[in-house]
Amino acid sequence: MAGPLSHIRVFDLSRVLAGPWASQNLADLGAEVIKLERPGNGDDSRSFGPPWIKDGDGRDTRDSAYFSSANRGKKSVTLNIAVPEGQAIARELARTADVLIENYKYGDLARYGLAYEDVRELNPRIVYCSVTGFGQSGPYRERPGYDFMIQGMGGMMSVTGEPDDAPGGGPQRAGVPIADIITGMYASIAICAALAHRERSGKGQHLDLALLDSQIALLAYQNSNYFATGVPPRRIGNLHPNIVPYQPFRCADGEVILACGNDNLYRKFCEAAGCAELAGDARFATNAKRVENRAELTRLLAAVFKKRSKSEWLELLEAAGVPNGPINDVAQVYEEAQVKARGIRMELPHAAGGNVPLVASPMRFSETPVEYRQAPPVLGQHTDEVLRTLLKRSAEDIARLRSAKVI
Repeated sequence: MAGPLSHIRVFDLSRVLAGPWASQNLADLGAEVIKLERPGNGDDSRSFGPPWIKDGDGRDTRDSAYFSSANRGKKSVTLNIAVPEGQAIARELARTADVLIENYKYGDLARYGLAYEDVRELNPRIVYCSVTGFGQSGPYRERPGYDFMIQGMGGMMSVTGEPDDAPGGGPQRAGVPIADIITGMYASIAICAALAHRERSGKGQHLDLALLDSQIALLAYQNSNYFATGVPPRRIGNLHPNIVPYQPFRCADGEVILACGNDNLYRKFCEAAGCAELAGDARFATNAKRVENRAELTRLLAAVFKKRSKSEWLELLEAAGVPNGPINDVAQVYEEAQVKARGIRMELPHAAGGNVPLVASPMRFSETPVEYRQAPPVLGQHTDEVLRTLLKRSAEDIARLRSAKVI
């Protein structure tokens, strides 16, 4: 069956990661996504290499592996919106769209006649999603925003990493641009909600997504812990602020993560590990007590884990029904039997030849499964197709536009 958003057309004016992450989600769900790019260079992230996508002969293409992570399923149209005729074509495309996604700086698109107010006059049903660093209001709205600075400003780095007095201590950013990615995810949800509202009301609307807002929301229970105590959470490395034991332990030849999310699991662990006395110890009998006495329990369990190898612990804990896992590098991730069974690594044929490896969408539907229609496009791959089929431009007109460097 067609995807749940197969009736939706998205005009994507975003680049790099947050906006493209949202539009890729919509493409996975069946939407037609038309990605607007600058002639010549395209999305900035195309040049974020090495490494590069390989062609059919194993040679580097001009597109980065980074670009491939957020742009499958889209049609690439090159258009120069700095010239009036390019702006006019962009407005024509906006008139045909259900959704417009942009991540220009606050107010920038107004000079091209593509601000929300401009597009709404052409298309009152448009769901117009703006993704910026700081949003459409407030004293910082005109500032540019990048993931790294937002992780610092939004509190993520204050709770990520080892304590200042520990080896390697100090604030750390997450290993992936989590502020960009979570903003793209929130944008995807907001767009789907706005489309559902439009189905009932017939009205489009302007969605205002900010990296800073999204990053702060992502702090989740760290926010609530602060509200409850008035004390800012601190970095505690791989420990959990509210659950114990919920951390890695070093065994004879590696590390294993132990995740005892409730008292029952803790008791099961103690029985399986041969330290049942720790389950009955009043200092550790409940999670609240274990949090209070974290340091002592961690010291005792560290001695227990050193008695067995990593493989022995993984087998023992799995047999006991105690949540556990190894700390894999990315190569090891794709060797996990579960990852292989779920088909998480996939490949799509690329326009430059050969196949490009990609990560499948984690969204699984029983009735409208995700369909992967095409690999990330090469720059301008669909310009002629979109102008010809959607805007009814002739071959002669398209040639003229190309000669004039509008496309």
